[in-house]
Parts: sequence; structure tokens; C-alpha cells
Amino acid sequence: MTIDFNKSEGLVPVIIQDEKTLEVLMLGYMNAEAYAKTLSEGKVTFFSRTKNRLWTKGEESSNFLHVVSIKEDCDNDTLLIRVNPVGPTCHNGTRSCFDTNYNQNFIFELEKIIEDRYANPIEESYVNKLREKGINKIAQKVGEEGVETVIAALNETENDFINEASDLIFHLLVLMREKNVSLSTIAQNLENRHAGK
Repeated sequence: MTIDFNKSEGLVPVIIQDEKTLEVLMLGYMNAEAYAKTLSEGKVTFFSRTKNRLWTKGEESSNFLHVVSIKEDCDNDTLLIRVNPVGPTCHNGTRSCFDTNYNQNFIFELEKIIEDRYANPIEESYVNKLREKGINKIAQKVGEEGVETVIAALNETENDFINEASDLIFHLLVLMREKNVSLSTIAQNLENRHAGK
């Protein structure tokens, strides 16, 4: 990368984005030294303008931002860093430094939770119980929830429909994990279809 640290007195703005949910978590600044440390350690380090020193996010709270990818903008003077955050990002204890009412991309977070249940099974977890029954039962649950969603859409309340549709999507996510297919793969396929590829 050829980042232009000279445009703003040695600092470039850095947008931090959650890799899974794509939610913007915060904005900070880096100088060349902070950037080099971020690359070498794999955790986001900023230059704190108020403390006038390098500051690794999470150095006191342990809420680190683990780097997944780094992209620079077209003018080489702004960075977009996608991260896997550990805990809340904001010092106020919230997920993001921006006042968002709810996680608009929770479905990606749910995919991550299901993945974690697969990697670290919890005995009383519903995902774990489904997984133990095997792919046939998981696929059957998707079919059942699909039928219940149709019935709710045609004959029941809006709230019933929302609940059944939520059940359907949840079970579909479990089936997708069982088949090792990610939401991003489905999104890419849909985008390719839209583009006529």
C-alpha cells in the first residue's frame, strides 16, 4: 500500500467495520507507526490525538479489534479496516461508537453464533441438539418451518408471520452451516443472478 500520511499532518482517518455484520464500529486515526504496528500484531492500533501516543484498541479493556483486511481509498489517504471485534467497541460499552438503534445486520451475527456453537458445542444449546440429530432432521425442520410460514402468511396475524419467518431463517442458517455454505456465498450468488451472470 502507498498510504499518503502527508495530507493531514502525518495522520489518516481509519474506518473500522465489523467483518461479519459490515456495521461501521468507529473512526480513528493512524500515523505510519500505528499502521506498522497494526500490520505486525494483527490488532488495530491508532494514534491517539488526545494522548499524543500510540493506542491499541483494547489495551485496557481487552476489547481488541482483530484485523481481517485493510483497504485504502482511491486517494490513498483513508483506510477501511474490517475486523473481528472482541466485545463492545465503544468506551461506553456499546457495540458501535455510533448511536444505532439495533444491529441491522444481526443475521450475520447469528450466522457467527451458529458457527461458534458448531466449533464449541454447548450441551443445552438448541443448535447442538439439532446438529446431533443430523442433516436429515435439520432439513426436515426447514421444510416444516417453510410450511408454517406459508400458513401464517395466509391465515394468521402479522406477528405470527414474523415469528414463523424468523424460525424458517434460523433453521435455514443451521442447514447452511451443516452444508458449509455461508451467507456471503448466497449473497454473491444473488448478486451474480441480478447482474445476469
